[in-house]
Amino acid sequence: MIILAIDTSTDAVSVAVNNSKQLLASAHVTSDRRHAELLAPMISSVCSQADIAMREIDVIAVDIGPGLFTGMRVGIASAKTIAQVLDVPVVGVSSLDILARSVTTTQRVVLSTIDARRGELYWAMYRNDIGSSIEVKPPRVGSVSDCVVEIIDRGQEALIVGNGALRYRQQLSEMLETTGLSIEWASEQLAQPSATVLALIAAELALLEQWQTATELQALYLRAPDAEINWTTRVNS
Repeated sequence: MIILAIDTSTDAVSVAVNNSKQLLASAHVTSDRRHAELLAPMISSVCSQADIAMREIDVIAVDIGPGLFTGMRVGIASAKTIAQVLDVPVVGVSSLDILARSVTTTQRVVLSTIDARRGELYWAMYRNDIGSSIEVKPPRVGSVSDCVVEIIDRGQEALIVGNGALRYRQQLSEMLETTGLSIEWASEQLAQPSATVLALIAAELALLEQWQTATELQALYLRAPDAEINWTTRVNS
């Protein structure tokens, strides 16, 4: 089973191809919001490296967010279009799930974070103590203080991963310093969701036929787009 994985939910664009057993090829580029410009050539390049023709792809995997709205839309729209053209199913995976899976097995609760801008974070919590990540706290969006409250409520040593943790590391550290909870920070190399990890997750889900049609695929936004928020603010002011 050949899987094409697309991740555009953050400031990076990444693409990977695997055959459900091993990675065949991948590419990762920091995009500076050039997602639409970079994605198609990267897909072509990765398929060429893997010696895979587009018609041989069996499943499309895509990061459905949360993340940067423009980037997410580029990735999801591309995944839907390719899936419809090839008449193949789609596997949608949360960016927070991908981050959680990228860290090693640990007894700590894994806190996956994505920078939501506007002084906020997207986050979710996972158990990684038995291998595959198991969600123990569903995705939400809120302030750094809101996130800290949930960590404290959990009352467990934590491993924090993602670009949200990087951006607000000092604030998180200061707020958690007096709690007595032990906090570990994942490598900066794992700050963004990766299509390589996405492809791995998608391969497992696809073998169980846990997929969708292109028309069924939905983004996980958690919050209205910034442009919509700004428009509502102006209208109500």
